[in-house]
Amino acid sequence: MNDTTRHITVIGIGSGDPGQLTLAAVRAMRGTDVFFILDKGREKSSLVRLRRDMLDEHVTGPYRVVEAEDPWRDRSRDGSAPYAEAVHDWRRRRADVCERLIRDEMAPGQRGAFLVWGDPSLYDSTLAILEDITARGNVAFAYEVVPGISSVSALAARHRIGLNRVGRPVRITPGRRLTETAGNEDGDIVVMLDAHESFRHLSGDSTWIYWGAYIGTPDEILISGPLSEVADEIHRTRAEARERHGWIMDTCLLRPRSGEDTP
Repeated sequence: MNDTTRHITVIGIGSGDPGQLTLAAVRAMRGTDVFFILDKGREKSSLVRLRRDMLDEHVTGPYRVVEAEDPWRDRSRDGSAPYAEAVHDWRRRRADVCERLIRDEMAPGQRGAFLVWGDPSLYDSTLAILEDITARGNVAFAYEVVPGISSVSALAARHRIGLNRVGRPVRITPGRRLTETAGNEDGDIVVMLDAHESFRHLSGDSTWIYWGAYIGTPDEILISGPLSEVADEIHRTRAEARERHGWIMDTCLLRPRSGEDTP
């Protein structure tokens, strides 16, 4: 009996280095008929190019790439709508686009894939969007997830540090929630999606920061040191890089300094 189910694979492709593709990711890519890419505009065209380069290098059989425009999202801190409401609205509009792609751009029995930066389980909307589409009931499909190397793992590797210290927790937070999380000396904090550089509002005398941008790409930037000494350098470097590239993806680890844990 022929399989008439549409199959979707959400493939984590790492933080930017093509060498971060896992064998499982390559295997899933080679079994895909059509790849869906949401284009974020000219400023981030290099992200589309990196995906296409990965496909050219690793996929040997025939495949199609279908690009669609990613819906605009208000990322300002003081937007007209509350943050959660703005995110849910953006996800709904993104789900509209993805639903159309799955329905119109792949036939029953075919396999489609979304190539997701880092790991799909960490601060990425793809899985939630697929759940939304499934709940709507307009198009039937099955989906699975291939994990990838997150920017968090890549940041630690590039700085040659562990994410945790002996017996201590690690917290992961978006930048806008940092002030709620900071101040606890019993653990380290990974900060993501920090467009407003929230770490600059912390006391830097007792904190060490490990910061990285464009991790795993030829444009990679790494800075580390006492927060009080390098915060301004990170601010200047970040602004210059964003101006040069038109976008920036960065992550940092904040580590309270104490005794033998001090670098």
